Amino acid sequence: MARAYGGISPEQRRAERRAKLLQAGLRLFTSTGFAATKISGLCTEAGVSTRNFYEEFASKEDLLRELHDLINATAFDRVRSALAGLATDDVGTRITTLLDVFIGSVTADPRAPRLTYVEAVGVNAEIEQQHVRWVRTWAEFIESEALRAADAGAAPRRAYRLTAIALVGAITGLLREWQAHEPPLAVDEIATEIRALVLAAITRP
Repeated sequence: MARAYGGISPEQRRAERRAKLLQAGLRLFTSTGFAATKISGLCTEAGVSTRNFYEEFASKEDLLRELHDLINATAFDRVRSALAGLATDDVGTRITTLLDVFIGSVTADPRAPRLTYVEAVGVNAEIEQQHVRWVRTWAEFIESEALRAADAGAAPRRAYRLTAIALVGAITGLLREWQAHEPPLAVDEIATEIRALVLAAITRP
């Protein structure tokens, strides 16, 4: 059994190293850029050895993939929890809650949308497949909310799959614009546009 040093177990030390590498990846991938970032730079930024890096990740692409997944999963869990706590089928309330929690999650750190919607695009097939899975997950979630609104009589009864996919693309585009715009756009400005777009798409005849 591996020994603990300074009261910290090997598992804790490894978890701390992994967390440091994830933070280093977020910093460098969104400042230096993913393509220009080297593993040696990640290790220096995180204060770990190259050996430590390869104990956690197979490549810098693997680190990027985990960050991309973590950002999406964190937002998804927050949205799902917020909606589970609502005792209403009112489409405006539910969609506003969904979008406000999502936007709050992904814009809390401006580096998150840059990593997800810019740096992670086109890196390799595995990350692209993960991106497709998250697009499908978010679209299915929006579709389920639209159908719930239709069941409550607050939206027309129709197929919403293509509408949901289109909305995910539109939201992605607006967040990409937000993170790239100079001078910075207000989060409220983007949020207002997204809310109006989603509600109009779901409630249109």
